[in-house]
Amino acid sequence: MNQLLYGAAYYEEYMPYERLEKDIGLLKKAGMNVVRIGESTWSSHEPQEGVFDFSHVTRAIEAMGRADIRVILGTPTYAVPTWMVKSHPEVLAVTRRGPGLYGARQNMDITSPVYLYYAERVIRKMMESCARYDNVIGVQLDNETKAYGTAGPNVQEAFVKYLREKFQDDLDAMNDAFGLSYWSNRINAWEDFPDVRGTINGSLGAEFNRFQRKLAADFLMWQRRIVEPYLREDQFITHNTDFNWIGHSFGLNGEVDVYEDARAMTVVGTDIYHPTQDGLTGMEIAFGGDLTRSVKRDNYLVLETQAQGFPQWLPYDGQLRLQAYSHLASGANMVEYWHWHSLHNAFETYWKGVLSHDFKENETYRACCAVGREWQAIGPQLVNLRKANRAAVLVSSTALKALDWFPIVGNSFDPQPYKYNDVLMEVYRQLYEMNLETDFLFPQNAAEHIADYALVVIPALYAETQELLDVIADYVRGGGHVLATFKTAFADENIKVWSDETPHTLAKVFGISYSHFTYPGEVKLASREGELQGAAVRHFMELLNAETAETEILASYDHSSWERFAAITRHAFGAGTATYIGCGLDGTALRHVIRGAAAGAGLSCPSLLDQALSFPVIIRKGLNGEGNEIVYYFNYSAESRTIRYEGEEGTELLGGAPVRNGDALALKPWDLAVVRRRAAG
Repeated sequence: MNQLLYGAAYYEEYMPYERLEKDIGLLKKAGMNVVRIGESTWSSHEPQEGVFDFSHVTRAIEAMGRADIRVILGTPTYAVPTWMVKSHPEVLAVTRRGPGLYGARQNMDITSPVYLYYAERVIRKMMESCARYDNVIGVQLDNETKAYGTAGPNVQEAFVKYLREKFQDDLDAMNDAFGLSYWSNRINAWEDFPDVRGTINGSLGAEFNRFQRKLAADFLMWQRRIVEPYLREDQFITHNTDFNWIGHSFGLNGEVDVYEDARAMTVVGTDIYHPTQDGLTGMEIAFGGDLTRSVKRDNYLVLETQAQGFPQWLPYDGQLRLQAYSHLASGANMVEYWHWHSLHNAFETYWKGVLSHDFKENETYRACCAVGREWQAIGPQLVNLRKANRAAVLVSSTALKALDWFPIVGNSFDPQPYKYNDVLMEVYRQLYEMNLETDFLFPQNAAEHIADYALVVIPALYAETQELLDVIADYVRGGGHVLATFKTAFADENIKVWSDETPHTLAKVFGISYSHFTYPGEVKLASREGELQGAAVRHFMELLNAETAETEILASYDHSSWERFAAITRHAFGAGTATYIGCGLDGTALRHVIRGAAAGAGLSCPSLLDQALSFPVIIRKGLNGEGNEIVYYFNYSAESRTIRYEGEEGTELLGGAPVRNGDALALKPWDLAVVRRRAAG
């Protein structure tokens, strides 16, 4: 891309009255140059079976084209029309909750032959009618695709076929891998395979979760094969993968495998929704961007983020602009709001768009205009940002789902579960707030890319393959540096707990082992390091034994029964070092351990040199297409901040002023500065 894309999702089908040309005028005034259309309204495109009407879509495309506004065309397959369900009720997914009822979106069985027949037909008709336009720059496959819990008879049958292939028809091997002898769950004939919805076996249940993730990835690839013949070489294929949800985007989505989903895309896309107002830290934006960028190790598209959104998300003055640039700082080439205008009825009436229900220009719209003007002026210098990070976080969908079945904390004594994403986001938050930028590694690409990094952080890798553990051990042996948390290397990819010392394979790497773990109660750390001394132990604790004289104990437990056990250790292994955190920590203690691991790996970041250069001041950087370094300085607070600029002489792009080493950079509340300078070296 040679320019940034900026826009919104636009649905003429939802408008209460004719206003297409007026909206186009407002889009142009806001500096917006792209809209996404079409993906939500199958029932408008095919009002009756075999009767197609894409006039709303083609009319919008043509009007946008006359105004030089680009279009991303979404396939409309994630919400099925009523006539289909009336004629073929079997298209609705049967889930753990039972048969589906019509009403919600994403309620269909994506493996249903009937659904797939109609979906392919409407996709082809849409491509024939709409994809040929010059201003259609790409196609979005479906929308936030998952398997939607589908588990009906056809899915059960397909799952058994999948298992037969995986275990090469060896029932004994499957029973052993999943521990099905327990409670007489053993399966002695494939024909006797029970409905997996009833299983309480975590290994079998997690395997079915893995199979459902595969269904979603296969469905996206199926759509790609349909749309690809209709596209020009200059048109991309994308999809808006989303994240786990706790009222906003938070961590990995256990219903999808983002790495596998991306095989269907030529350009990776994502939806990122985040807190605003006093909750705006930028962390959720950075996490979503870093993860999405890392999938293909390339720039990406933000296909949905909020303008106003929920009432609690209405941005303070300056925040919408700050948020928009935050996406760019992770490598986004597009920011697109969901959606252009606020709906006047239906489920998302109060998920507000750029325009409110009255369609008038408002504070949010005017903030969009300010962003659009700036991006028209300086966008060519910000597009295609490239990162050269030296730290990475290793994430695993297998570990995530395993810890859904067996939460780190979560039973009748503690009903609030503490799971994989809690650990992941605690670790990422500290990396983010100390301005140590990271990429992400996945089990599928770790062997290829792990050596690119000086430090690899591994949160709660509870269950994974022997091959991946060997990759980690070889990385440290060869001179790499690892920091891992509790609940790492405990079980294999089938969630079968290893029967030798814990952590399996990595005990020699970390120089520790353990066989006891518990919940901490009133336990604190004992340490010679001030930031650790007296720190509260939170959530979970492993009672670590130092296995070698070279195992350095950074902290032990300040408790009469547990004081002989280590809590945090560091160990030299081969040419590298491995740090292990055996318990939950508060933010200050966790940051101290991460900072020590980073320093040991030879990494420098602003906060290691100057504590003032840490949250709420966030610094992110990369190289632009011209080979210049772009440095973003964000102030995620309601107070003004002044920081000392260090580095090559450059230009602050938003104001045009030169900046020199030692100059003061003043950041107003919820403000930013963007410096372009010659790249070091």
